[in-house]
Amino acid sequence: MTFRSFEIKRYKNGIVERALDSIAAEEPLAIRLLHWRKDSRHAENLAVTMRTPGADKELAIGLLLTEGVIQNASDIVEVRSIGTDPSNEVLVELARSVDFDEWRQRRNGFVSSSCGVCGKASVEQIAQAVPQTAATEWRVNAEFMEALPAILDTHQPTFHQTGGVHAAALVSLDGQLVSLFEDIGRHNALDKVMGASTLAGLLPLNRHVVFMSSRSSFELIQKAAMAGVQMLASVGGPSSLAVETARTLGITLVSFVRERRFNVYSGDWRLNLQR
Repeated sequence: MTFRSFEIKRYKNGIVERALDSIAAEEPLAIRLLHWRKDSRHAENLAVTMRTPGADKELAIGLLLTEGVIQNASDIVEVRSIGTDPSNEVLVELARSVDFDEWRQRRNGFVSSSCGVCGKASVEQIAQAVPQTAATEWRVNAEFMEALPAILDTHQPTFHQTGGVHAAALVSLDGQLVSLFEDIGRHNALDKVMGASTLAGLLPLNRHVVFMSSRSSFELIQKAAMAGVQMLASVGGPSSLAVETARTLGITLVSFVRERRFNVYSGDWRLNLQR
């Protein structure tokens, strides 16, 4: 379940009353890997992330993709929940061709869904790690951007129930919703979208737009870039490093998308703003 009910006291206009309130669920998810080392398989823990239960397999695959462990669905043999149902543990079996030990040497740090590529020395090093995706010539107009908040609002049941989760949406260039996931962590919501896209064989996502209910941070830009995304938009504002990273990677970054207004911080050539 994506939310829990708690008895609370509610104060409004001088009146105190008892009520049941819906609170967004938050539980740990352990991600375990089966990978090959020479001629034998090895099992180990990759990460524990706090998330809203649901789409756990997509979250695990998305995290592996955005961390650079895998590049597409062919790198995965199987992904399954283990333990009791509902489970807080996911096991991902990697294909024999995936050199996990080599990735671990490059990564040299703890994996967290909110971390992105923590420990990298510069944006330029991040750019080198991002898979090269062919630049596309498409453009979207202002009406496309103005329609994004309504698409998000229509498909956020847990947010409307609790007010306590973020959402990430994948939208096609004709304005159709491809997928949307909610989670208490904005990084998890995006990883779920990336994982679902990987399993559906949609990579690279260079003809889609990602729209986030949150602010735009550096790690969200990096995660999107790992899937080939060339435009990320958000309801909230960007960080300085998000802007710098988007400009380095050639990603269009649009923020404060609300009430028929938005700011373009990078890649304005993908937007036709003439009425």
